[in-house]
Amino acid sequence: MIRVLLADDQALVRGALAAVLRLEPDLDVVAEIGTGTEVLAAAERTAPDIALLDVQMPGRDGLTVAADLRRALPGCRTLICTTFSRPGYLARAMAAGASGYVVKDSPPEQLVDAIRRVHAGLRFVDPGLAAEALAGGASPLTGREADVLRTAAEGGTVSDIARALSLSPGTVRNHLSSAIGKTQARTRAEAVRLAEGNGWL
Repeated sequence: MIRVLLADDQALVRGALAAVLRLEPDLDVVAEIGTGTEVLAAAERTAPDIALLDVQMPGRDGLTVAADLRRALPGCRTLICTTFSRPGYLARAMAAGASGYVVKDSPPEQLVDAIRRVHAGLRFVDPGLAAEALAGGASPLTGREADVLRTAAEGGTVSDIARALSLSPGTVRNHLSSAIGKTQARTRAEAVRLAEGNGWL
């Protein structure tokens, strides 16, 4: 049996996914979790083979949780299952140690196949997203530019961003200007929106 931990903040989606997986004779859903902060403790308690993680969850996002699991439970493989078909999220998921990435509008058979492949030590990426990622390339933002945009998304002035990141206001302005140029935006709000839309933040 392949032991699966399922983490999704939407109860209906979580329940539907669990019901689909339980129809398979070789899959056993050992935990259903609603927040990112609960995943690690539940995984340590239930010893899953696969953690099926949504990207956006309360507490800790699925990409951060994937990295947590890789460090704490290297025998547990992670598979991202999300509505976000964004190349930037795919790249970040793979960098965090995820073994696969499936979008929620995939057929159920594709999800089940992905779980079996990942359990067998293979990788699985939604074919449409993989093609889009290859065509689009990696994020143009540096790590610091992404940090500045991420903080800018919370609102606040340049001084607020500078304080939050322990940078000078001038350095923040430089990073914002560079990020605006790289995203081909007109304003910092548009740069944030474009970067989030591409999964770069």
